[in-house]
Amino acid sequence: MNYIKSHSKVVNAWCMYDWANSVYSLVITTAIFPLYYNAVTTTSENNDLVSFFGIEIVNSVLYSYSLSFSFLLLTIIQPILSGIADYSGNKKFFLRLFMYLGSFSCMSLYFFDGENVEYGIIFSVLASIGFTGSLVFYNAFLPEISTPKNFDNISARGYSFGYIGSVILLIICLALIQGFEFFGFQSSKDATKFTFLLVGFWWILFAQITLFYLPEKHKKIKLNRTILTYGLRELKRVWNYIKGVKNLKLYLLSYFFYSMGVQTIMLVASYFGDKELNLEQSKLIFTILIIQLIAIFGAYFFAFISKLKGNKFSLLIMNSCWIIICVSAYFTTNENQFYFLAAAVGILMGGIQSLSRSTFSKLIPDEIDDNASFFNFYAISYNISVVIGTFSYGYIEQVTGSMRSSILALTLFFIIGLVILLNTKIKK
Repeated sequence: MNYIKSHSKVVNAWCMYDWANSVYSLVITTAIFPLYYNAVTTTSENNDLVSFFGIEIVNSVLYSYSLSFSFLLLTIIQPILSGIADYSGNKKFFLRLFMYLGSFSCMSLYFFDGENVEYGIIFSVLASIGFTGSLVFYNAFLPEISTPKNFDNISARGYSFGYIGSVILLIICLALIQGFEFFGFQSSKDATKFTFLLVGFWWILFAQITLFYLPEKHKKIKLNRTILTYGLRELKRVWNYIKGVKNLKLYLLSYFFYSMGVQTIMLVASYFGDKELNLEQSKLIFTILIIQLIAIFGAYFFAFISKLKGNKFSLLIMNSCWIIICVSAYFTTNENQFYFLAAAVGILMGGIQSLSRSTFSKLIPDEIDDNASFFNFYAISYNISVVIGTFSYGYIEQVTGSMRSSILALTLFFIIGLVILLNTKIKK
């Protein structure tokens, strides 16, 4: 353990997985794919209804539901896989497994053209499972490569690596789409589809650095009923432990609620600008690019604030700001207002993702060795929060016919998370 924690090369290799997989988060879930999906599933008469296995549904509602389903499915299978990883000590194997699932699913989106809606949704769901599933085992390495006093900075460094890497690829993708003729593509649609191949290739390529340097001891095992149920037993054991630690329990509950809002906003932000404000695709992608750059500053800024005032203070400030953003978004009617909100989202996005992970790492007792079990519980809380958040967002839009109502409803999640956090004690 001490050997691992004394090598900065291992820490940087760990951070490189953020560099590798964040391109999925930016290009596929946030910037290019949602806009591409909306464009190819909306007719020239502005009809946004699609047929999904014979069911007619609004394209953006279907997309929200598909994200909910991917996180729900992962919540079901994750405890079993995490249990096997804990039992065998082979977290890196499952990190590799989910990485390849996600990256190859991204590449498969190249063949989605709008006519095959079912195909596009299925592979976007598999890509989501691959991305989120790999994060469980990736995050579980944090307490093994560092000490608690460095968790905030290393977590921030990881997210910064991710923001920088994803911005570089997004610039390349944007150049390909805008200058498609120069690069030999027949249309911007063909160039856009090619970016999905780039995402998968980038993810695989740079993940090899992480997989090469992260050390791990594991033993050969044979699958049996004991091993398959090990994860469920571990979850039960972790839950029984957490129930006896008031502040850890309260923090997880707070994280559960405010994550519903944070992750939903990040997943549907580009849709909001596209459908509610009718912004051009190039402007939306450029805005998301700027958000990523600002998020780097946000990650380090709130790590600095937490060093001065503590993690709880930083998280309270950020949750309060998220509430203001949701209310402001409801009344946003023009381009400049959207850009202002996007800048605020960037700062908060970098800060809250980084500090949430490092705060949880700090709350895990030092005597605990099976970090994967605790991070599995953390990830399941995250997954269920995204299921509820994205489903609520899609359902409210389906009922009201407006994304503005969905955004406004998210304030409730932040308010609940804020109130619980106020009653949680987190040491500086």
